Amino acid sequence: YWKLVAITISAALAGAAGGFYAVVLLVVTPLAVFGMLVSAQALIFAMFGGVGTLWGPVLGAIILVPLSEILYARYAADFPGIQGVIYGVAIIAVILFAPEGILWKVRSLLRPGQFRMLGSSASVADFSADESLLAVTHDDKNQTILEVSDLSKAYGGLQATDALSFKVRQGELLGIIGPNGAGKTTLFNLLNGFVKPDKGSINFQNKALVNKRPNRICAMGIARTFQVAKPFTHLSVLDNVIVGAYVHTSSRQAAGQIASAAIALVGLEQQCDLPGANLTNKELRLMELARALASKPSLILVDEILAGLDPEAMQEMLKVLQKVRALGIT
Repeated sequence: YWKLVAITISAALAGAAGGFYAVVLLVVTPLAVFGMLVSAQALIFAMFGGVGTLWGPVLGAIILVPLSEILYARYAADFPGIQGVIYGVAIIAVILFAPEGILWKVRSLLRPGQFRMLGSSASVADFSADESLLAVTHDDKNQTILEVSDLSKAYGGLQATDALSFKVRQGELLGIIGPNGAGKTTLFNLLNGFVKPDKGSINFQNKALVNKRPNRICAMGIARTFQVAKPFTHLSVLDNVIVGAYVHTSSRQAAGQIASAAIALVGLEQQCDLPGANLTNKELRLMELARALASKPSLILVDEILAGLDPEAMQEMLKVLQKVRALGIT
């Protein structure tokens, strides 16, 4: 939903800018409006200044536009296409020396290890880390919480999941085992709504999940970690986890309390102010688990959470999973 809103707002701004640009040009031609250099300018400005910030693209434009126009005015006759050369050099320079953009580079130098998105100032110390906020109570531990029946999904001639049926009881730890390509991740995608099954049924706490959107399924109490962790790299660990807490609350304070409890549970209190880009593989997986826990699930799907970990890190992760189960989470 928010991606759709962002794209709509971006398109409106681009449309307005195009209208003003046409007035400035007086004569609009395809090359002037849709040429490769014109199309690439916005992307180059954002990359050069810093993606993911308000001022990054502005900074990129302030530096590159005057530079390219001055050099073009002076040397265009002797060096045709000099603007393209300038933009090319800018891209190479930013990739070599500041891959995230100039603004992020400057902020990381001014605040090493603690640079975050504009407007983000919270710390885990601002909230009380009460793990009981994540606890799930069971009326009957033998009650079925998830029931999958005759679940099938094919991609063309490849049958990823074939007439799969199983039940999960409350508080149970159930392992889905199989070699690469057996359909384990496809099963998870079916369970939390990313993929629609060809046939079969999925019932969670006696409610059908088929045809429900992932955000609705998450709000019902099913959380998930992914095989490849993808954090918001410029958000702190706390802010990454708070994103998950907004499933059940719109209050920053309430979301912060839930997130701090999840961070304390997985043992990332010391890293809570680090940006996601600075985390190790183990810390990334712990953070993703904390983000899933922040949505206060009854059932959590962990997709190869031990992948790429050394034996010591595996044991630490297993201890965390035991703590999760102790809260009553299936």
